[in-house]
Amino acid sequence: MTSQLSKRVTIDIEPDLYKKLTLKAAQDDCSVSDIVHEAVYLLLAEDAEDIADFDARRDEPSTDIEL
Repeated sequence: MTSQLSKRVTIDIEPDLYKKLTLKAAQDDCSVSDIVHEAVYLLLAEDAEDIADFDARRDEPSTDIEL
């Protein structure tokens, strides 16, 4: 999945998590980098969706909730 447009980064991962990542990569026939890339992409996409929802509701009136 690496291309000339990719940026190389270094991250620290706990040994147990890295072991799980390498096993997952082997099972899925992909690289650890592919898994990390997809996870980051999904996280950022979720954030973008949340921001879009917030922006769409920005002008709605506030509602107090009494407990």
